Amino acid sequence: MSFSNETSTGERRPKWRLQWAIGIYQGTSPLTIMPIGGQDRPVLTAKDITDVHAGAVADPFFLRQGALWYLFFEVLNIETGLGEIACATSHDGLTWCYGGVVLREPFHLSYPQVFAWGGDIYMIPETRQDESVRLYRAEDFPNRWRCLGRILHGRFADATLLRHQDHWWLFAQRGLDELRLFMSMELHGTWCEHPASPLWAGNRRRTRPGGRILDYNGRLLRFAQDGLPSYGSRLRAFEIDHLNQTAYAEHEVPESPILKATRKGWNAAAMHHIDALPLDDGQWLAAVDGASLRLI
Repeated sequence: MSFSNETSTGERRPKWRLQWAIGIYQGTSPLTIMPIGGQDRPVLTAKDITDVHAGAVADPFFLRQGALWYLFFEVLNIETGLGEIACATSHDGLTWCYGGVVLREPFHLSYPQVFAWGGDIYMIPETRQDESVRLYRAEDFPNRWRCLGRILHGRFADATLLRHQDHWWLFAQRGLDELRLFMSMELHGTWCEHPASPLWAGNRRRTRPGGRILDYNGRLLRFAQDGLPSYGSRLRAFEIDHLNQTAYAEHEVPESPILKATRKGWNAAAMHHIDALPLDDGQWLAAVDGASLRLI
């Protein structure tokens, strides 16, 4: 994000951009995550990207396969101005080795929600510039992906998928303040809009998804980027109370917001995303992103 470098009187002033990076937090629940050991620093930054000239990294999503952790995330390619999807790997979820860009298109990609289903691994990245929501399947995991088609048409941001009660549900933002909800019996099937959609129309504090919906002790937790007073200022958490083919209800949990701009360091200006996984010892490990302001 850039800020205007001209004042109301026509004078030039410094121009700033959000510099996004990725960190790893931990907690006893996904609602109480904190920097590990009190050391709040990123594990991946633009400087770690070796195959493209990167301006930022953001929107991290986990996938565990056996003993190996995978992290998929957006890399902003400065030369093209487009987001691309990259992957890093880890043996402990704490120290990460960058592997390279695994998916690029002639349009912007971000928010790569990756998941396993039916013996295959899929990804739904944001493809708003293509005016669609696209479904990809790994042909040679994690490095080669094939687009299976467009499951929705329209300019949707941060499409977030959930499998619940034998249905697929998809939350996505349209415009700046509409959260749309869609449903389908089959991942590759026909998707239709939920009768309660759009949800929270006109509310920028809860309409843009901010990470995978989590099942925490039987509670469905949905995360949303708070767009006020500025983009990505904090991350709010909501518990879904009712979700079926005719009704939807949720409430904001007492712990919300669970992440916010820290006013110092790598995440001083913004935090707007989480993906968390439970560990064997009852702890939760979370990939988060944050941004500082950089003069350009």
